[in-house]
Amino acid sequence: MAAHGVDRIGTSSPPPRRAPGHIRRCTMTFTSIRQIRNAVSSCTDCQLCVHRTNPVAGKGSPGADIILVGEAPGRNEDRLGEPFVGEAGKKLSIALQHANISRGSVYITNVVKCRPPGNRMPTPEEIGACRQYLDFEIRLIRPKIVCIMGNTAYGSLLGGGSITKDRGKIIQRDGRRYFLTIHPAAAIYRPSLLDALKEDMAKLASVVGDAR
Repeated sequence: MAAHGVDRIGTSSPPPRRAPGHIRRCTMTFTSIRQIRNAVSSCTDCQLCVHRTNPVAGKGSPGADIILVGEAPGRNEDRLGEPFVGEAGKKLSIALQHANISRGSVYITNVVKCRPPGNRMPTPEEIGACRQYLDFEIRLIRPKIVCIMGNTAYGSLLGGGSITKDRGKIIQRDGRRYFLTIHPAAAIYRPSLLDALKEDMAKLASVVGDAR
């Protein structure tokens, strides 16, 4: 384990909804965050496009030191077309404020960009269809650290298992640093976890500060 506990291991109108038979697959190359947002706004790469109200692209500073990655949009995010604007977003804002991290200074996104019906977990196919967007968000912004929030993001980005067991850790992989924490929604159902989220965000702020 290295310094700071690093583990080194290996808005426009929505497009018309399409019937499942019209799902298309495409691979794109992006040179700006705006291009990613435009592509997400018209994406029909998986079945989630059939059910969504609005796609939810990432939002925040294109020069952010921190990218926060969650699981998927919820009901409020689907309605408004922005990430983390519901109850989980409120918990996240509280934790960021506690750590003196301005929400406007970070970039917030999700593993998938459309709400799964009934807030179910996204399927591997849905995660795979959205992966190009997340990869390019990280590549273009080039943050000092990627904060993974929750098990779905942990599994998708690093193949991890239990975020509860590993929260607070920093993982180095392929020249990039990742910080692990719980999903803010966990603090809705277990209010005591808000303290854990605050603690993790304070540690994240310290790590980023040391990297400047």
